[in-house]
Amino acid sequence: MKQFYLKPKFFSTIKNYSGAQLTKDLVAGVIVAIIALPLSIALALASGVEPACGIYTAIAAGFCVSLFGGSRIQIAGPTAAFASIVAGIVATQGMDGLFIATVLAGILLILMGVFRIGALIKFIPHTITTGFTSGIALTILIGQIKDFLGLSYAEGVKPIETLEKIEANFGALSTFSWQALVVGLVSLAILIIYPKFEKRVPPSLIAVFVGAAMVAFLPGFEEGVFTIRDLYTIPAGLPTVDFAGMNFSFEKITAVLPDAFTIAVLAAIESLLSCVVADGMINSRHNSNAELVGQGIGNIASVLFGGIPATGAIARTAANAKNGGRTPVAGMVHSVVLLLVLLVLMPYAGLIPMPTIAAILFMVAYNMSEWKKFVRITKTAPKSDILILVATFVLTVVFDLVIAIAVGLVLAALLFLKRSSDETNVHSWEYTENSGAANMKNVGERVRVFEISGPLFFGAADKIGEISLQEDVRALVLRMGAVPSLDSTALSALEALCKQCEEREVTLILSHVNEQPLKAMKRAGFFARVGEENFLPHITEALARANALAQE
Repeated sequence: MKQFYLKPKFFSTIKNYSGAQLTKDLVAGVIVAIIALPLSIALALASGVEPACGIYTAIAAGFCVSLFGGSRIQIAGPTAAFASIVAGIVATQGMDGLFIATVLAGILLILMGVFRIGALIKFIPHTITTGFTSGIALTILIGQIKDFLGLSYAEGVKPIETLEKIEANFGALSTFSWQALVVGLVSLAILIIYPKFEKRVPPSLIAVFVGAAMVAFLPGFEEGVFTIRDLYTIPAGLPTVDFAGMNFSFEKITAVLPDAFTIAVLAAIESLLSCVVADGMINSRHNSNAELVGQGIGNIASVLFGGIPATGAIARTAANAKNGGRTPVAGMVHSVVLLLVLLVLMPYAGLIPMPTIAAILFMVAYNMSEWKKFVRITKTAPKSDILILVATFVLTVVFDLVIAIAVGLVLAALLFLKRSSDETNVHSWEYTENSGAANMKNVGERVRVFEISGPLFFGAADKIGEISLQEDVRALVLRMGAVPSLDSTALSALEALCKQCEEREVTLILSHVNEQPLKAMKRAGFFARVGEENFLPHITEALARANALAQE
């Protein structure tokens, strides 16, 4: 019996589940939750929302993606990739706009899985994903300079775009706090140096404790360093979502549609990339379409629980694998542990210094920047790929991800078409007085042979026009064995050539037409127009017919 193509991995792995594996999943889930706690708070702040929203996201999305997704060990939650997108939506459309955009994105993700679009994600060029990932990393880094230096913006200054944040930071340099810088540098040093000596405890957790201790006990630091509770309200208990106060108007929905599309595409790309990494770590194979459905359900659940957009988190997924997690139970345990933290320890999160949060996000930005890969592409890739990479990177930083992805895809498509058209060639066999043709085939004087190679599509259709007919020609042979595909534009060009042959009483003969071009020709009536007798399987037979016609 054929397996249901959207069956979640949870139901596949639970059949042979053992007590030993439960122990490993419990340990992995707890460790991942400890890693996710400070990261979730930091990413929520980078996204322009309350710190608790990051925890809500990790709980709801993490649990649902593990339950309904297509990976054995995927850990979902807030990620840096969404930070600039979410911050922009919240600033321009409010929390109700973010709610609508995320629900729509969740629906799109579910539809992508249902219609088996998971496999199509691979057609997004690597240069685009590298470009916007590096761009997002830079926007996160720039966005955290304010808190790392302890700057305070003037009344009414609320920068949204990256360039606006740079300008605002320069304008607020007079409010610089050396205490904030010290806390930030110490936290950053812990994040960089601590993992070299100890890897069992997450360095971000150590940085949080040390940073909070510095602010609490060092003279003058409490006044000179902002903590989370100085800037945000830390709620206790389960979240409440005010649906009554939200604007669900048609205008609001249409305004956030581009953002919903961006969230869906980015969630699909990030989650499936994370699945590929996870597969390599545990020698498994994910179900991409089930994963997209799980991501869609997870994103809808996230905002219903008061969270923000979520996707698969590569670092947390890798930590899950390294600590023994092998089934979706580990991801569900991670969510339950975070729920207990939310109910019991969340008020203490207010003690975390903002420079420590900034330091954590600096490391997140560095780790996701892929700067080595970026540099390698600029040194070794073709100029067209470098153009796509740099354009996507710059547009992500200067404008936003929507424009960057759209322009990147258009550029990639145009350059692909250009490369494909360059691969298509139409050339005539070279004739000599005695041999007839350079390859010594028996070609009569009143016969002309043109060889076509490469795909015949709208970008290369004009090359059919390079075929010329002399006055004395009575038969024209097109050798098409190297033509894998044919579209309607190129077929129209062939029809124009056929009409020209008819007007000059020249017989058009086609040799070795492949399956797809032949089907297209039959559907369009071109096959019947040329005549079945003029479609021959081999060049030898085509030349024999052409020579016979030329001698009549």
